[in-house]
Amino acid sequence: MGIIKISDDLHDDIRKSCHVMSRSINAQAEFWMKMGRLAELHPNLTFPELIAQELANANHEEPLKVVK
Repeated sequence: MGIIKISDDLHDDIRKSCHVMSRSINAQAEFWMKMGRLAELHPNLTFPELIAQELANANHEEPLKVVK
């Protein structure tokens, strides 16, 4: 585990979002980093599709179908 330096503005954004999403500051930052990484790896997928894929991976199932 390491320390990541981020700007004060980004830290404030994370702090505000963590209250809305009922996550710790670290969990919110980790979630954003994970989703950003997934978005870079799968630029053709939408946010709901990425979430569905992660849920399917967690359950070892077929990817969920996202209704648009």
